[in-house]
Amino acid sequence: MESATIAIVGAGIIALVWAYVQFKIIAKIPVVSLGDIPITDDVNSQANAFIAVNENEITETTSRLIEVYEAIYEGADSFLKAEYKVCFQFIALFGVVVLFLVSWGSDWDFYQGGLTALSFWLGALTSMASGYLGMKVAVYSNVRTTISAQMPGYTSCFNTAFRAGAVMGFALCGMGLLMLYFTLLAYRMHYSDPKDWVVLTEVITGYGLGGSCIAMFGRVGGGIYTKAADVGADLVGKVVHGIPEDDPRNPATIADNVGDNVGDVAGMGSDLFGSFAEATCAALVLGSSIGKDGDWDGLMFPLIVSAVGIVVCLLCSFLATNLIPVKKEEDVEKALKLQLISTTVFMVGAIFFTAYSYLPETITMTSIGGDDFELVYYKAWICVSLGAVGGLIIGLVTEYYTSHSYKPVREVANACKTGAATNMIYGIALGYKSAIIPVFVLAFVIFGSFTLCDLYGVSLAAIGFLSNLATGLTIDVYGPVCDNAGGIAEMAELDPSVREKTDALDAAGNTTAAIGKGFAIGSAALVSLALFGAFVSRIQRASGNTLFDNGVDMLEPLTFAFLVIGGMIPFAFAAMTMKSVGVAAMEMVMEVQRQFDEKPHLLDENPSERPDYDACIAISTNASLREMIAPGAMVIFTPLLTGLVFGVKAVSGLLVGSLISSIQLAISMSNSGGAWDNAKKYIEKQPADSDLKGKGSDIHKAAVVGDTVGDPFKDTSGPALNIVMKLMAVLSLVFADAFYALNKGNGMLNIS
Repeated sequence: MESATIAIVGAGIIALVWAYVQFKIIAKIPVVSLGDIPITDDVNSQANAFIAVNENEITETTSRLIEVYEAIYEGADSFLKAEYKVCFQFIALFGVVVLFLVSWGSDWDFYQGGLTALSFWLGALTSMASGYLGMKVAVYSNVRTTISAQMPGYTSCFNTAFRAGAVMGFALCGMGLLMLYFTLLAYRMHYSDPKDWVVLTEVITGYGLGGSCIAMFGRVGGGIYTKAADVGADLVGKVVHGIPEDDPRNPATIADNVGDNVGDVAGMGSDLFGSFAEATCAALVLGSSIGKDGDWDGLMFPLIVSAVGIVVCLLCSFLATNLIPVKKEEDVEKALKLQLISTTVFMVGAIFFTAYSYLPETITMTSIGGDDFELVYYKAWICVSLGAVGGLIIGLVTEYYTSHSYKPVREVANACKTGAATNMIYGIALGYKSAIIPVFVLAFVIFGSFTLCDLYGVSLAAIGFLSNLATGLTIDVYGPVCDNAGGIAEMAELDPSVREKTDALDAAGNTTAAIGKGFAIGSAALVSLALFGAFVSRIQRASGNTLFDNGVDMLEPLTFAFLVIGGMIPFAFAAMTMKSVGVAAMEMVMEVQRQFDEKPHLLDENPSERPDYDACIAISTNASLREMIAPGAMVIFTPLLTGLVFGVKAVSGLLVGSLISSIQLAISMSNSGGAWDNAKKYIEKQPADSDLKGKGSDIHKAAVVGDTVGDPFKDTSGPALNIVMKLMAVLSLVFADAFYALNKGNGMLNIS
């Protein structure tokens, strides 16, 4: 058995076991309000009393907790089932397209077409399983985080939310790694000759395509769902009627909390799974020559990096839960940030020994321009390290622009003094400005890794960005869990101190979520560039180096024309998704206002009946399923039709143009939205006699408007742009041979 198999399979199993252990710890917390248990200052004795409580001792408060928890669970479950029903239909049909076009492009090699289609289906199903698992874990843990927040201190509630994220993070990484590696081992039985491993790496690219397609629908559909409910609830509830966020009197509040799980957890899980799959597939294609002499361990180096990352993330997680536990509010953000920094530092050291152990001492590879270069283990280590450190820098820069601990967000908060308009101006300017440093960091990482190891080095840098994916996912899921925990506390009418505690956890979660988005955008940029390089490499092989023999000439008329068209695609996509949120939010606003008009007593301090939550859930569900189709279809079919009609030169321009504008737009939109959100939270923390007047003031209302506009910026359009650049690139890679088969790469119109 190869040592790569031991490392990869071992790490995958460790990840799944660790996820299960974290889940069992969470499961020990009974869904019973702590209000019925005597409160003591001794955290340990309090915890023992808490765990020993009989779950059958149902009180009115506990009954409300269970009612809200079940409503959120049923809403999230029903939406994902409806969404995945559409996804199943899509992958069944599109899988046939993959089978036909790949077989045709490979001179009717149905083994190649069939295995690529099977990879596509496996990637799609794994992505769907990742999203569904994330939703289940998040909903299961939300209410338990609320209950833990009733205990003294911050340790218990932080650990509960953090462990919920760890279940998702480690389960997804373990499942994705094992599924991909076992698929490679199965395919190797057919492609047993190392000379055929080039084809093996090409058929596995379907795995990345399947994951990315589901990520597109998950991110867009979930994003529309959550922001339609959020915007509708804010506009009618907070702005018009002045009732608090997550107030049980607001008919849209359950839909809002459901949206956190289907958008910020399930959609994000599918997104990052897609990044992992695509980055690995690109690295395998570009590094396929490593295996030409039978060096399976060296070929599998990208997967081994991910395996090492799982172990490093697991060890570093003890810093947050055991070695340096969170004891007060100020510790929360420090603990989360320490996770990102510590995993990056330890990964840099661990990857040196990994590269030394698994890569050949030196191997000659061919660059994308046709020249030979020497791959040495320490060069590969530098490339991975550039990605890991670059990701951390982008994350910390993102924190600076989105945390209210720093000047930029406080400037946005002060701009609210003169109304919503100046708040909007400052927020948009902040987003544009925040793109400057990350772009320079990406440029440096690309230059350094490309210089050292050509495009294989860029793919390794992308792997480096995602090397601590388990920790990144843990922190990303932590935020929505805390957000939902606060919503449940408000709707169950628990003591206000519980909501204050969950809000403190959520505020740190918002910042770290923004950091996570910075990681995701940076990794998506490198993944897309690596996939583009793999596309060019595959065209070179298909054409016998008659096309792109010296790389891509951007000054070719057709390439240059489609470069401009590609730059437009992200803006068209952002427009479609933003408008979709607006359309769905308008429906939600009308429904909430209708209920208030027909039942004015709902706005009483203690109304005698509950609003119709199901009507709002149905609006979000139907709107998201309806509105996600058009933007998803545009991203999927634009490169496909471009390649078939205009040829590979047009596709090259399209991919580069889309990549360049997606990076800038994704960073600016995500950071503007994050800044508006935290500016609002900063104002809410101020006392009524301060300059910012605090909660309920006109300044606060201006901040709420900015936060409402920022919701689709940071949670729908911005994050989904990651998938735009990745999906277009991986789709072009999978169908590269088919594009070349049509008039030798000149397309139906035969434009040479």
